[in-house]
Amino acid sequence: MLIAEILRNKGSGVVAVSPGESVAGLLTRLAAHNIGAVVVMHDDRVVGVASERDIVRALDRRGTGLLGEPVSEIMTTGVVTCTTDDTEDTLTVLMTENRIRHVPVLNGGELVGIVSIGDVVKSRISQLEQDRRQLEAYITQG
Repeated sequence: MLIAEILRNKGSGVVAVSPGESVAGLLTRLAAHNIGAVVVMHDDRVVGVASERDIVRALDRRGTGLLGEPVSEIMTTGVVTCTTDDTEDTLTVLMTENRIRHVPVLNGGELVGIVSIGDVVKSRISQLEQDRRQLEAYITQG
């Protein structure tokens, strides 16, 4: 399955923040949208990803004073991305090799979505269910 299909099923809305937003503001956005990560954008360019894991690790190292600091202090840079033409299998390998759970999706350099490991798992389960139904139909009609 192509990443474009996953985005069609889940929607392509992306919550993004600027690098200057405070970590406290980031936490508010994560909670309000019930998500685990946001894309960090500057001048319409992806410059990072900030996740719950980034926050927890930074809080452990630096304490609660971190909440007033900018997202740029904790975000993951060197962002791994994919395109709408990539396959689910390719994305799974990418996530596993890079030990990441959220991948921004670009189309022609423009941010068009984000795919999480949960989206991939949901897609795989859906495909397995469809395969099961087809096999059952084949057996009962056979």
